[in-house]
Amino acid sequence: MEYKNGENRIYAVNEEGVEVGEVTFVPTGEDMFIIDHTGVDDAARGQGIAQELVKRAVEKAKTEGKKIIPLCPFAKAEFSKKPEYQEVQADK
Repeated sequence: MEYKNGENRIYAVNEEGVEVGEVTFVPTGEDMFIIDHTGVDDAARGQGIAQELVKRAVEKAKTEGKKIIPLCPFAKAEFSKKPEYQEVQADK
């Protein structure tokens, strides 16, 4: 699986070059973005792709010194399960 950065999204491409998942975000001001969608094709589910996409969004926020508002239900659940993500979560 290869993960690529796009405009306001990070996406996963399988070995055949087919896009199978993405996390999308909306910039909010200079220092924050909202994760508004995480999705993986049905055939590619159960491989940890969505978790990896959210993880990469968190790494992007850390690198850029930004905070995240996880509005997408999946991303919100990941943030509640992973204490290490709290440092980039915007105040509730």
